[in-house]
Amino acid sequence: MAWALVILAGLLETGFAINLKLSHGFTRLWPTISFCAFALGSFGLLTLSLKSLPVGSAYAVWTGIGAAGTAIYGIAFLDESGSTLKLVSISLVIAGVVGLQLSGSGH
Repeated sequence: MAWALVILAGLLETGFAINLKLSHGFTRLWPTISFCAFALGSFGLLTLSLKSLPVGSAYAVWTGIGAAGTAIYGIAFLDESGSTLKLVSISLVIAGVVGLQLSGSGH
């Protein structure tokens, strides 16, 4: 259950990063409000998961999901570069997240 919270928190991290960009330096109201909601949810779920998971593994998975999700969203919807090196790097981040999950470090 705790890992599910980390995964959801990582997805919410993607949401807050995207809305941070869309807020244009907190000058747009709705993206700023969305950023705050996503950030609060993400940090809240991460905090709950840390009651039973090691901080290093949970934080690495959380940031990995957020970083990979944000990069994929940027390529798909924000016209950011999708170079081969960038896609390989995103794949390595995802592989690292999966490796941490499979390592059983939360037990």
